[in-house]
Amino acid sequence: MTSFRSRLLFGLVTLIVTVLICLGILLGQLFKDFYVETMNKRMEKEAKTVAILLKNESLDHIRADLQEMSEALSSRITVLDSNEKTLFDTGHVAHISDEDHERIIRDILHKNRLNQFSIIEKADDVYYYIVSFSKDGQNAGYVVLSSPTNSLKKVTQQIWGVLISSLGTAIIVIVLLGLKITDQYMKPIEAATKVAFELAKGNYKARVPNAKYNETGMLVHSINRLAHNLQEISKAQEMQTDRLHTLIENVGSGLILIDRRGYINLINRAFKEIFHIRPVDYLYRPYSEAFAHKEIVQLVNEIFMKETKVRKQMLLTIGIERKHFEVYGAPIIGTNDEWKGIVLVFHDITELKKLEQMRKDFVANVSHELKTPITSIKGFAETLLDGAMKDERTLEHFLSIIWKESERLQTLVQDLLDLSKIEQQEFQLHMETVDLTHLLHEIAIMFQRKAEEKGIDFRMHAAKSIYMEGDANRLKQIFINLITNALTYTPKGGQVEVIAEEQEEETLVHVKDTGIGIEEAEIPRIFERFYRVDKARSRHSGGTGLGLAIVKHLVEAHHGHITVKSAVGKGTTFTVHFPKQARRD
Repeated sequence: MTSFRSRLLFGLVTLIVTVLICLGILLGQLFKDFYVETMNKRMEKEAKTVAILLKNESLDHIRADLQEMSEALSSRITVLDSNEKTLFDTGHVAHISDEDHERIIRDILHKNRLNQFSIIEKADDVYYYIVSFSKDGQNAGYVVLSSPTNSLKKVTQQIWGVLISSLGTAIIVIVLLGLKITDQYMKPIEAATKVAFELAKGNYKARVPNAKYNETGMLVHSINRLAHNLQEISKAQEMQTDRLHTLIENVGSGLILIDRRGYINLINRAFKEIFHIRPVDYLYRPYSEAFAHKEIVQLVNEIFMKETKVRKQMLLTIGIERKHFEVYGAPIIGTNDEWKGIVLVFHDITELKKLEQMRKDFVANVSHELKTPITSIKGFAETLLDGAMKDERTLEHFLSIIWKESERLQTLVQDLLDLSKIEQQEFQLHMETVDLTHLLHEIAIMFQRKAEEKGIDFRMHAAKSIYMEGDANRLKQIFINLITNALTYTPKGGQVEVIAEEQEEETLVHVKDTGIGIEEAEIPRIFERFYRVDKARSRHSGGTGLGLAIVKHLVEAHHGHITVKSAVGKGTTFTVHFPKQARRD
């Protein structure tokens, strides 16, 4: 901007100086021409006056007068006859000699024959004015008036001196005024330009300093207003972009944007996590190459062809898993019906499908579990009513069966109520400091007799007292279920061990048995409701199939988790992990 100011000032000064110099030259020439013209007219009048005097008087009578006139006019008067012979000469008034003077006069006369005309010519810094005179109607000779150009040079020098001094003063004044004017007008323009550059770079906080810029004040005000508006628009856009980015990245469903050429422009975090993909394998690639599933490619093709919204449920294989998705695709139409691309939304409904299947299985299992005891109770009751109750032994046997089935039915209902209560959000544990070692010893005493009856070696190991935060009643329920299962599925001569140990970050309780074991493929399902590894033995022992589901929920309520290791025919180990710093809920 400084160079622009210099160029502007230089151009302005150069233009004005050029105009002034041209004007000075023109004025100088005009003044010179005017002075020369004035001098010529004066010499013409003077020469004609001498010619008239010679016409009326003889040369001898006016010699003294001519001499006085020569001195008065500062001019040399020379009189020639018609044959160009010098009759009178007042003497030289310049540095030209008499011989040169005569030669110049003759040269002028030879080049210009006078007749009745006068001649003016410059030679050797002397003006010569020649006019003829006559007597008795005939040409009697010539009057030559010669005047040096010293006066003309002096006047010319004076004229140029005045013009140069005037022009110099004018140039100085113009330069000063130009500096002031350019500073006055360029300063705000420079400031506005700098702010414009900052705005172009994206710095919308830049402002032109507020000052009295007179005519340029509107420019300054407009630039500041523009900067303010851009800053507000930028803030709103950034806020909107942040909101949109946060929404896209944190929405629970996978989202993909495809442009009108079929290239993928955006994928959100949920999509990357669901499909376990790298963005570089998807972004800015054609969708037909990026998607590994033909179903998705067909869906996008359908949207491109029909230009309508499409909604489909898909079962897709991702790695070793099969997941259910509800895919929603819609075309993106801009203003003036401009086609901009496609948006795809992937809702993972795998859990919903599982819950739906679990609900169906739960209803079927509950119905099946209730059907057996109810059928037994009904059948034996009908048999007794038909007359069997008269036989005391039969009556006692049937009533015993009815009582056992009633107990089983009551246990099933109680487990269902417990499981339902545990799964409710309002469920709370009564947290307190529990001596886990003492609690396990109490439980071991409860099962000691049952283990002896089955011929099972039942042991409990804990090196020292272990304390933890928990609900004592619910902890008993956890370990009672685990030990009951261990004793149930362990044959005679087997062994069941309960081991409690304390580590740096967690407390572990292992329930080991040497029972029938669990196949590896069945381990992920053992915590499902009504799932049994050995269905016949479970029902015979009075199990409901809900015990491990209750255990899992109660352990998670204590912010812990449970793991299982098992080998068919060798036994099973359930390990309950409780964190050291259990939180109170």
